[in-house]
Amino acid sequence: MAVNVLLTVLQIGAGVLTKSQALIADGIHSLSDLVSDFVVLLAGHHARKDADEDHPYGHQRFETAASLVLGLLLLAVGLGMLWSAVGKIQSPEKLEPVHLSALWVAMGALVCKELLFRYMLAVAKRVKSSMLVANAWHARSDAASSLVVGLGIAGNLAGYPILDPIAALIVGLMVARMGWGFTWDALHDLMDRAVDEEEVKAIRQTLLDTPGVKGVHDLKTRKMGDMIVVDAHLEVDGTLTVEAGHDIAVEARDRIMQRHRVLHLMTHLDPWKCPDLDHAPLR
Repeated sequence: MAVNVLLTVLQIGAGVLTKSQALIADGIHSLSDLVSDFVVLLAGHHARKDADEDHPYGHQRFETAASLVLGLLLLAVGLGMLWSAVGKIQSPEKLEPVHLSALWVAMGALVCKELLFRYMLAVAKRVKSSMLVANAWHARSDAASSLVVGLGIAGNLAGYPILDPIAALIVGLMVARMGWGFTWDALHDLMDRAVDEEEVKAIRQTLLDTPGVKGVHDLKTRKMGDMIVVDAHLEVDGTLTVEAGHDIAVEARDRIMQRHRVLHLMTHLDPWKCPDLDHAPLR
């Protein structure tokens, strides 16, 4: 986070002094990363709160809501950058050559972001954290934006001033695309999107491997932040007592909670090889 603070101040300040719109855009990009870090920390703090009377499933969706807010913020920032860049491109006669120091700042930012990517990726692999891996590759995308900015500034210094706002336009597109992705994913998660098919198959197999479970149907999943809520109908021997069936359901729940990122499992028992009339039309 400290690196992002330093880069943000350096890039925006240098962009203003050297009259490079691309460098200012890259600084705003770094600022958006800084804001996202704070949002992630805030969301993580609230999401870890225990379940209460108003939130019986916990507060995991605070992360999803934070992703939605962050996505909308990034989308607005990206569109603003695009609007500014297009305005500059439409008035090329007003473009001014940038100072050589802008190129050195852009290249310095590129090197810092690439080193940050390599460090974060190494740490993520050591602690085996998929979230840190994703964050590391996000840092690599930041390095790519700095490369674009460096090329735009170099073009400006070579006598093509239009390349600087074009670089700012590309960075704006990257930020807007990122914001749209966050917003779209968060909206789907808030509408109870299911987890991917591979994870559903793994959950189904864990249920089928539970002693006493003869079959599984009507398996449904929905995301709750980084966790999963599962509903499933378990088929058991119809001659079992209620207590025996209950014990099988408890064992299935324990296995699911231990092996998967499942927050809650709701089970319904059905007699094996008997028609399931749960969804039959009411008479």
